Amino acid sequence: MNNLALSKEMTILLKRLMLLWVIVLPVCQQRFFKKPVSWYNHKPNWNEPIIIGRHKIHTRLFLLIGVFSNCIVYFFFIAQQDRSLILSLLWFCIAFSLINAVFEEVIWRGVMLSALQHAASLLYAIILTSVGFGLLHLSIGFPLLLSLLISGAGVIYAVLTIKTNSLYPAIVFHLVINIGMVYSGFII
Repeated sequence: MNNLALSKEMTILLKRLMLLWVIVLPVCQQRFFKKPVSWYNHKPNWNEPIIIGRHKIHTRLFLLIGVFSNCIVYFFFIAQQDRSLILSLLWFCIAFSLINAVFEEVIWRGVMLSALQHAASLLYAIILTSVGFGLLHLSIGFPLLLSLLISGAGVIYAVLTIKTNSLYPAIVFHLVINIGMVYSGFII
C-alpha cells in the first residue's frame, strides 16, 4: 500500500479498514461452528449505574467526565496546531476516528473479550485483551511505552463494556480519544 500514490491520510484510512478482516474471520468461524459469541451489541442503559466495588457512577456521567477530561488534555496539544490544518483534517478526522473506534472495539472487546471471557477468567480476559490492544498500536508507529499506556485505556474500555453489557459506551469514549489524537498531531 505504501507504494501506491496515495496521500498519507488515505493510506492511514486504508490500513485501518484492513482491520475489517480481523472482524470477518471470527464471524465466518462463528457461523461455521455455530457457536454464539456475545458481541456486546446491546443498547446500553445510559442512566444505569456502573458499579465497581463500593463505587457507583451513572454511565452517562462517567462518559461525560471521561470526554471532558480528554478534551482538557488534548486542548493543549490542539491549541498548538495551525487552525487551517484543523479544518483541512476535518473529514479525515471523522473517518479515521469512526473507523478506528468501531473496528478496534469490535475486535478487542466484541470478539476477543467475549470469547476469552468464556474460555478463561474475566480478569485474564480483560488483561490479555487490554495488553493486546495497547501493543497493536506499535503497528501504527507508537513507541512501546505509549502502547503500554494505551493498554490502560483498554482496561477502561473493557470494564465499561462489561459493566454496561454494551460496546457503545466504549466506542464513544474511544471516538473522542481518536479525535483528540488526530487533531493533536499524534496520528498524522
